[in-house]
Amino acid sequence: MHTGNGGAPPGRRGALALIGGALAAPLAARAQGAQAGADWPTQPVRYINGFPPGGSTDILGRIVCAKLTEITGQQFVLEPRTGSGGLVGADAVAKSRPDGTTIGLGGIATHAISPTLQPTLPFHPERDFTFISGLWRLPNLLIVNNDLPARSVPELIALLKAHPGRYSYASAGPGTTLHLSGALLQQMQGLDIQHVPYRGAAPAMVDLIAGRVHFMMDNIPGALAQARQGTVRALAVTSRERSPVVPDLPSLAEFLPGFDIVSWTCLCGPAGLPPAMVRRMSGFLRQALESEDLRKAFLEQGATPWWTTPEEIVAFRRAEEARLRPIILASGARRD
Repeated sequence: MHTGNGGAPPGRRGALALIGGALAAPLAARAQGAQAGADWPTQPVRYINGFPPGGSTDILGRIVCAKLTEITGQQFVLEPRTGSGGLVGADAVAKSRPDGTTIGLGGIATHAISPTLQPTLPFHPERDFTFISGLWRLPNLLIVNNDLPARSVPELIALLKAHPGRYSYASAGPGTTLHLSGALLQQMQGLDIQHVPYRGAAPAMVDLIAGRVHFMMDNIPGALAQARQGTVRALAVTSRERSPVVPDLPSLAEFLPGFDIVSWTCLCGPAGLPPAMVRRMSGFLRQALESEDLRKAFLEQGATPWWTTPEEIVAFRRAEEARLRPIILASGARRD
């Protein structure tokens, strides 16, 4: 039968067209899915911070939000969702829709310490999140009461070893980086010292100044202010390297190789964010964190900007959880 133009019969042509359309639809859907979020952000973005207003995470988070607003032309609004040491905020991020309208703060407390400290978390620290980048690193500062006869790390260690059971260190609570900094010092040197936990760093600082406890390792912003006022004496930072905020102070690792406790944070969203959106987020965040004005604002708060690729922050988080687990278990810390 003649079909005209050498083609297939009309009925067959229709069937072929239907088959071709059916095959093309998934390809088009996949292509569209691959590009989902390539124009992010198209509406205001919530940045959830799980820690109380006025603290370093609040101040630094607002700096990040302001810079991202400036770069993208879209509003980034910090939303406090506090409770359970940051877990309420992290859980809110994990349970939000993966549409790019909600991102939030992750970090050492919620994503590396809590999995060991509290095994019954409301979320999985890796599977329930899309990790975008690191945000900042904030070491602790080893400070001592002014009446303590120790003006260096070796002198402090010698004093603690010479008088087992006499001296104590304060923290903001069990399992905090303040506690783990003291616990790691105790474990590495076999010291007999007492841990005195407080409900936050502020009351701990009051008792340190008064001499009711003898030393502590507090986040740089609060501790450095007191050291500069002369109410306490600063001996070292707890990071592996010296801090650009106080470059004249040694790191504890200079005396105790391998010592490294740093409060680090990261930007994350719920699991399932489209890859194109994550690339956009990562690019904008790199632009923000590498800007000179943000870097200056961070350093004023004692923090160092810290951009990573998504793959790097995932690997880092996993390694930190494994590294900190034996320190936490040996410290006896637990969250009731």
